[in-house]
Amino acid sequence: MRLAIQYIRSFVFIVQMYIAMAVMALAFAPFAMFRRDMALKACHSYCRYVRWTAAWVVGLRVDIRGDIPHYPALVAAKHQSFFDIILIFGALPNPRFIMKKQLLHAPFLGWYAKRLGCVPVDRGKGGAAVRDMLARVEQGREIAGQIIIYPQGTRVAPGDSKPYKVGSAVLYSQMEQPCVPVATNVGLFWPKRSLLRKPGVAVVEFLPAIPARIDPREFLTTLEHTVETRSNQLMADAGFTPPNPPSST
Repeated sequence: MRLAIQYIRSFVFIVQMYIAMAVMALAFAPFAMFRRDMALKACHSYCRYVRWTAAWVVGLRVDIRGDIPHYPALVAAKHQSFFDIILIFGALPNPRFIMKKQLLHAPFLGWYAKRLGCVPVDRGKGGAAVRDMLARVEQGREIAGQIIIYPQGTRVAPGDSKPYKVGSAVLYSQMEQPCVPVATNVGLFWPKRSLLRKPGVAVVEFLPAIPARIDPREFLTTLEHTVETRSNQLMADAGFTPPNPPSST
């Protein structure tokens, strides 16, 4: 019975979340059309709204930890669900995502992503996609903020593993800025491809920055070990034991 009620709450939460996206997107559109800062304000407002309704409707609270970078930086994060996108974006003062090109066609989300200067990537084009990503990031240098990349390139459910892709190391080298790793346990409460939203505390933790200009291979190894180790620990603290140990490579 309790699980059935949680499913109903989850359904109500998801429906109202997307209705709110449409309403807020349309309300801010006349201003966001001419001013990037208003597009950013719209997205930050929506992130706060989703956090509030997640706590109120399904009992999913949020804990943002660590030192949030207010300086230009690469932010390399664990990606487990749509909720970590909302939490990371909402926490950063001037964020832009490296995102799947297909998302540009998503209603409302795609238009606002363009206005913010997010960088679309065609993941099916391999090395050409990396070169295109680097060129687009370079074109947006005048936006002094935080570039967010998911080094594994996709959502990874708790307990699963995916390799860290070289694109994040190449981008790190080009930007010549520190990289802030981000760990999370969000996937335990907002599962991939599931209606259920579980009560609990979703943690997003900004970890100590990796300095700029270290060897790209060393950077990628450090990034993977740091993010995977801390994410596994956050999940273990929430009662989940990953079947695979954190990578030590």
